[in-house]
Amino acid sequence: MMGSRVAAALLRRGKDQASALMAPRLPRGALPPAPAAPRVGSGSCGGCGGLPLLPRSTGSGFFASRLASFHAFRSIGSKTLMGHCTRKMATTVATLNSGVANAAANSGLKLLVTNGPQAQKAIGIWLFGCAAWVFCLVILGGVTRLTRSGLSMTDWKFTGSLPPMSDEEWLLEFEKYKMSPEYKRVNKGMNLEDFKFIYWMEYGHRMWGRALGFLFSVPFAYFIGKGYVTRQLGLRLSALFALGAGQGLIGWWMVKSGLEEPSSEYVQPRVSPYRLATHLTSAFVIYCGILWTALSVVMPEPPAGSVNWVNSAAKIKKLAIPVSVVVGITAISGAFVAGNDAGHAYNTFPKMGDTWIPEDMFTMEPFIRNFFENTSTVQLNHRILATTTLLSVGGLWLAARKLDMHPVVKSLIGSTLGMAALQVTLGISTLLMYVPTSLGSAHQAGALTLLSLMILLTHTLRRPSPALLKSLSSAMAPSVGTDE
Repeated sequence: MMGSRVAAALLRRGKDQASALMAPRLPRGALPPAPAAPRVGSGSCGGCGGLPLLPRSTGSGFFASRLASFHAFRSIGSKTLMGHCTRKMATTVATLNSGVANAAANSGLKLLVTNGPQAQKAIGIWLFGCAAWVFCLVILGGVTRLTRSGLSMTDWKFTGSLPPMSDEEWLLEFEKYKMSPEYKRVNKGMNLEDFKFIYWMEYGHRMWGRALGFLFSVPFAYFIGKGYVTRQLGLRLSALFALGAGQGLIGWWMVKSGLEEPSSEYVQPRVSPYRLATHLTSAFVIYCGILWTALSVVMPEPPAGSVNWVNSAAKIKKLAIPVSVVVGITAISGAFVAGNDAGHAYNTFPKMGDTWIPEDMFTMEPFIRNFFENTSTVQLNHRILATTTLLSVGGLWLAARKLDMHPVVKSLIGSTLGMAALQVTLGISTLLMYVPTSLGSAHQAGALTLLSLMILLTHTLRRPSPALLKSLSSAMAPSVGTDE
């Protein structure tokens, strides 16, 4: 409650300052200037020079609202979110509260959304909603895989189709499934009710993906029509939409590999691990792209309360990027574990059976196939990568403890370490309990959650705009003199 009151007060203060900044100063009794000849003010911005005062007919109210929004964000981030302020930071914030300093900082921003804070909020909510939808889609795909439901539908249409409505239609679909290798070698004797369960699982997964296309495209077209989307944002979202459309094709390409007869009568029908990894990687790329874009829309500037915090964030960023890569590679290696059913082998920990390293690790030819198709090697790789991820995130946390950093960043790094430890625990539990559906889906959700935290951390560690850096530097100088 206190935070919301402070935010409202700061927003009103920012609007008043921005309006005062943008209002032209005219002599008493003088007529306002014509729109074709805007008047230029003589105020200075910390050595930045005079700022042009736009006439109200050119949208000064909209620019003022942007200044107010940015001012509120800076003030909330430095006081409300932090929860505490030193004397120097209080002096700094007081200095930066002036409308002129806000105008200088805002001039360095490259906003992805036009038409003010309301449009920014609407697009941010939409994009976060799409990211949550993709998150659920990935988890639903994992459940479909764990319940062996992915091969129940033996055909595919780009536009989709209605599910069976009558007993005759259900029997027809069941007969199609009986012709598949999975039924002949794994599910022979399955009854119609069991078939309906796996069919509905796969059908729900496909329809959830198609619903995402509608959820993404319709608001996207609306926001473009309203003029809210900049060229940069439009190109980025168009690329993500194209990836989403291609994801459906990749999914069917993956399913087709499981409908083919296996090369050996002793091999169970399953989708290609390479195609499964491609499908999962594409989903991760789409999710991370939407999440990063949403964060860029609602947080155009990273939290930066002082120059020291900015410098510390730059140091941690050099470590956070490779750690993010390790987290991503570990998540993708899980697709090869699922594609080879490697979770059902060596259900012991920390040893794999009675040994640390299986004897059949490199039995395949050529040698490189072992890392993607050999059950023993694939599981050992995933164990090593998971351990590396936990140690890497732990090292990142230790490095951050020694630096003077923004409290929000430190809290985020601590949350990432906790999530990494939980994810390793989920992985071990899933293995020891022979991959139950509940733990397997929770493990996949944990992987995506950990990846989300790394995306948020890397986005928060971005370097501020040059104008904001300059305002921070100029504001800190007088604060040092005041303390002395």
